[in-house]
Amino acid sequence: MERWSWPQVRARRLDRHRLSGRPAAGTCAEVVSVICGAHAQVMSAAELSIALRCKDVTRSEVRQALLPGGTLIKTFGPRGTVHLLAAVDLPMWTAALSAVPPSVPVASGSPTDFRMTLEQTDEVVAAMTQALAGDEELTLEELEPLVLDAVGPWAADPVMPAFGGFWPRWRQAIPAAAHQGVLCFGAGRGRTVTYRRPSALVPGFRPGGSADSLRELVRRYLAAFGPATPAQFAQWLAAPVAWAAQTFESLSDELIVVDLAGTEAWVLAADHTPPTGRPSGVRLLPYFDSYIVGSHPRARLFPGVAGRRALSRTGQAGTMPVLLVNGEVAGVWRMRRSGKRLRITVEPFGDLTSRQHVQLEHQVERTAAILEGTPDLTIGPIAVGHHL
Repeated sequence: MERWSWPQVRARRLDRHRLSGRPAAGTCAEVVSVICGAHAQVMSAAELSIALRCKDVTRSEVRQALLPGGTLIKTFGPRGTVHLLAAVDLPMWTAALSAVPPSVPVASGSPTDFRMTLEQTDEVVAAMTQALAGDEELTLEELEPLVLDAVGPWAADPVMPAFGGFWPRWRQAIPAAAHQGVLCFGAGRGRTVTYRRPSALVPGFRPGGSADSLRELVRRYLAAFGPATPAQFAQWLAAPVAWAAQTFESLSDELIVVDLAGTEAWVLAADHTPPTGRPSGVRLLPYFDSYIVGSHPRARLFPGVAGRRALSRTGQAGTMPVLLVNGEVAGVWRMRRSGKRLRITVEPFGDLTSRQHVQLEHQVERTAAILEGTPDLTIGPIAVGHHL
């Protein structure tokens, strides 16, 4: 059995996520494809995640790619979280994600529980399909009465905890509708979110076949994050582990098992050669960067104090921007904007070499260029909390 070390895994993941050297030539959509989507809970972070992997790209180019008919689309990706995906990949994503079963049993739908049954979810998704049949974009306030007229007042029950209050029950079906190719984010109206049918933004869009799409998603996941286990794939998708193991089994003729520091892990048979170099370099990664969120196990990426400082209390990754040194989390950082000036504070968890200091300065300059500002770097402690 082929043996891999964790430094080899880090070197491979850095390379696959375009973090191992100078930004390569390539489009925003190409980058998003190879990193399996860019998290967009924080839109400025998504712009930074994509642009830092491209040569001479700023946030303006990322925003341009998101315009109607552009190469990126904003929708709900793995775990029902907001992502930017390549428009050309949307048929694969929707087919694959709509085939992922929930990781926990669906609740009975009793009035005291905010979850809906599968039947209720199907009703709401069907109502949203009809409401968005035209080319117009609808806000939540415009979409809600159309949904309620179709399914009944039970869907309006304010039972879904959100931001210190409660949302109506029907809203929890929005990610499911996105996974089925019913909706995606529209251009918005100022700060107000809008939704639109994907075929209005991606001409000719139709979801792909679920079986083929799932296998393609496994291939892309292992290309970006392998060697990995079915359990890690399940965690990335918020899916049942047994289902993930069966999905890996469906590609048994394309996968091989390797020995990763004494643990069995899977990698594509056509892409199984360990890298010869060691992980190196300094990077500033924003909130919810795909390299951070998708890499497992956490202890290998967040060693020592990094696990206590850069992970949330529940072990969630991505809730703080991180300083990456040689593929491991070695600090945190924050940014405050004042006009064009970007005040960037970095707190390393240990000493940096003189070469690493120079690399950090280059990263700060690149970050400011992407965000179209002027950098002001401070090395010092950070007391800011996690993004929830």
